[in-house]
Amino acid sequence: MSISYLERPVYAFAQVDDLLRLGPGTARRWVDGYRRGGRTYPPVVRETSTGSDVVTWGEFVETRLLATYRDSGVPMQRLRPVVEGLRQTLGVRYPLATVRPYVDESRRLVHDLQEEAQLEDSMRLVVEAGGGQLVFSTQVRHVERSTVFATQDSSDAGIALRVAPLGRERAVALDPRFKSGQPAVRSVPTDVLTELVHAGEPVEWVAQQYDLTLEQVLDALEYERRGQQAA
Repeated sequence: MSISYLERPVYAFAQVDDLLRLGPGTARRWVDGYRRGGRTYPPVVRETSTGSDVVTWGEFVETRLLATYRDSGVPMQRLRPVVEGLRQTLGVRYPLATVRPYVDESRRLVHDLQEEAQLEDSMRLVVEAGGGQLVFSTQVRHVERSTVFATQDSSDAGIALRVAPLGRERAVALDPRFKSGQPAVRSVPTDVLTELVHAGEPVEWVAQQYDLTLEQVLDALEYERRGQQAA
């Protein structure tokens, strides 16, 4: 598996906070760790703190999953043993930015790592349904369904290629190869399309100017209207 794509530098921490609707400084704490009250808290996303102010694509994809648990009321540090366990077991630097933890065959692995970490119910990636059946949490299902992974017959098999915040079938995407990873529709930033419409230009005219379909422009408007960015 090629990991160079996941190691592509894309965002500053402030951009990640904005895209994922996190409080200022949150992405830095999760990705690179922090010190508070004389105590050092190791990173959740990185193996060790590097001090780098640049967030890679793989780090962003993993932080995006963490962001779906932001309202759990439990410190994100509690997820660190699970992420580290997946990293070691799967043998990849960014396990949550690959498809493997999200497939049905991985449910038992994730469940067992959660048990070892004594993870609180509100932070679990795998939960027990009726009859003891293991299923992925609502947060995991949301992330899996809004992430486009490379097909198994490609050189980057199984890694997260882009994020589709409205769903894979919709036009808006965050892709590190285009527009520095900013939300866009076919390389046209969503905020550019939205500003034109808000300035009074007809949606049909905007679509024609950028060689887009009406539905693509409407997707951009919906994305910006939700104000949720990539969450």
